[in-house]
Amino acid sequence: MNQYIAQQLQLGEKAVANTIELLEGGATIPFISRYRKEATSHLDEVQVMAIQQWLHKLKELEERKNTVLKSISEQGTLTDELQAKILSTKDSATLEDLYLPYKPKRRTKATIAREKGLEPLAKILMSQRANDPQRSARQFLSKEVENEETALQGARDIMAEWISERQNVRDTVRRAFKYDAILSSKVVKGKEEEGELYRDYFKVEQAAKHVSSHRFLAIQRATNEGILRTSVQPDAEAARERLEHFLVQSQGAAAEQMELAIKDSYKRLISPSIENEYVGEMKQKADEEAIRIFTKNLRQLLLAPPAGNKRTLAIDPGFRTGCKVVCLDEKGDLLNNCTIYPHAPQHKDKEAMRKLSQLIETYKIENIAIGNGTAGRETESLMKRMHFPHEVAVYVVNENGASIYSASAEARAEFPDYDVTVRGAISIGRRLIDPLAELVKIEPKSIGVGQYQHDVNQTLLAESLQREVEYCVNLVGVDLNTASYHLLAYVSGIGKTMAQRIVEHRSKNGLFTSRAALKKVKGLGAKTFEQCAGFLRIRNGEEPLDNTAVHPESYTIVKEMAQSTGCSVSELISQSHLIKQIKLEDFVTTKVGLPTLQDIVKELEKPGRDPRPKPKVFSFDSAINKFEDLQEGMTLPGIVNNIAKFGAFVDIGIKENGLLHVSEIADRYISDPTEELSLGQQLKVKIISLDKERKRIALSLKQV
Repeated sequence: MNQYIAQQLQLGEKAVANTIELLEGGATIPFISRYRKEATSHLDEVQVMAIQQWLHKLKELEERKNTVLKSISEQGTLTDELQAKILSTKDSATLEDLYLPYKPKRRTKATIAREKGLEPLAKILMSQRANDPQRSARQFLSKEVENEETALQGARDIMAEWISERQNVRDTVRRAFKYDAILSSKVVKGKEEEGELYRDYFKVEQAAKHVSSHRFLAIQRATNEGILRTSVQPDAEAARERLEHFLVQSQGAAAEQMELAIKDSYKRLISPSIENEYVGEMKQKADEEAIRIFTKNLRQLLLAPPAGNKRTLAIDPGFRTGCKVVCLDEKGDLLNNCTIYPHAPQHKDKEAMRKLSQLIETYKIENIAIGNGTAGRETESLMKRMHFPHEVAVYVVNENGASIYSASAEARAEFPDYDVTVRGAISIGRRLIDPLAELVKIEPKSIGVGQYQHDVNQTLLAESLQREVEYCVNLVGVDLNTASYHLLAYVSGIGKTMAQRIVEHRSKNGLFTSRAALKKVKGLGAKTFEQCAGFLRIRNGEEPLDNTAVHPESYTIVKEMAQSTGCSVSELISQSHLIKQIKLEDFVTTKVGLPTLQDIVKELEKPGRDPRPKPKVFSFDSAINKFEDLQEGMTLPGIVNNIAKFGAFVDIGIKENGLLHVSEIADRYISDPTEELSLGQQLKVKIISLDKERKRIALSLKQV
């Protein structure tokens, strides 16, 4: 198994074997990729995850093999040759092909024909030695088989089933689908108006192997909604000719019966089966591509620049119901809330500006966060007209998913005396302070940074997004004394139950003074401590290394490093002139190699450094407020707010987003927009076309 996985992933067999041993021993992906580099030969989290996925896949295959072998054995038809083939296969499709002739079936045409005693006739015809099929058929006439043609038809039904169960037949048709299948879609008559959204797919004829993932998912959705009729098929005649080439081994009447059986088998049994299989593979690939982009977008959003622990005024904008305003302290705790009505229909803008000025001065506000939803642009414009009593930075914050969190049980428990609008404004403010800490409270797929999240495999999506959140949380590190239950639950090795116990322990016994004190939490054993400790931080604790990414298992090494330079650990941290004196080779042991030592030194140079960048203030073009203000040729500032395989959606300050197609991103060819763009990126784009009827905006970055 280790060798096979290593070959599939083109990795060293020893590294794969060590990684599997760590995974089987309960180690997490973040822990392995960060703290076991010697064992894995520097494998990153993506490679470790790939090994884990292959391991799971092969284990599932082994379980399926056991089920298949047991089923065939119970039928008394298991031969040594068949068993060897089953045990040696590494492909699930091949396994199912081998099992197909022995798989229990519902009542089929072939079953009925067998009940009529026509299997011997089928064997005669299948041998292609019957020069007179009619004469052969007369031997099988009975009350249930009235004439020769009925007998021949029944025999062909059995032959069709036999043909469909042959592995070489199925592989031949698979190749036809793989290389020659055409995806066709056509609008259902009378559904044109209802399916207007899918107009681009009303008539499609395209080689299936070239259909992009987003296009396939859109067609699938329209098909499921009854808007389109679709099929994925190679040329049927060409496919049958390939089968006849090696199945028909005679001429005349015998060959004719075989050809009829092949035609029936292909149309009724083989083609529908392989089409389902092939479409399933297309769906899986499309799902994986969509999920890959979704997770990449999620990572960028979770690792968005934090403004840090500063007093923040947050606004959840609105028109008729007003703008909800909250003031938060450095930790994100609520200080004050109110509602202002600066926009239509009330137009109390002067009153709103006075109130905001008062709040900013009273609570010593340093940052302002404005939600980018309804009335967000108008609220930003209001802020530009104001003169603040001291320096204040204004940020527009992506509020996707804020309404979902504000209506959740967790939000109600934290703020039972406030309605969803106030909770939503608090969430917007906290997103500016620390996007990661706030966004982990929301189900990842509700954040809205992908496409077709409701159409893809939900289990695979949930697992992928869960891993992505875990990666981001462990990359940044978590303050053990301030982190919420939601944040702690994503730390390597902890999980929801233990996160709850940690929070309860903290509430009951006070703040943790060291990482070691974590062991006092009920049920938190040595293994859990090993997996989580390096990703937790304690500021101003008893041990200075507790506020770094240095794992407790390496504290002794750091102390030895400090002694070698004639200073204490506290003096060594952040002192580059002392750190440069350390000779790493002197500390290499059989268990600790240069990779770990190099990581330790990097961490000592910048202890607890947040890998996220600092946020930038951004402003839209003040002259653009609605679609009608746009003109082709304009160059406008914008923010990337979603990325798909075919391009990126850019917020240019109006209700409608512009589409920056992948072909308009760079002068060179790129296949993936994330090669050049990231979520939340600020850029200038040029309008190259406007579709006024459908309110679509085509943008270019390379033409700016």
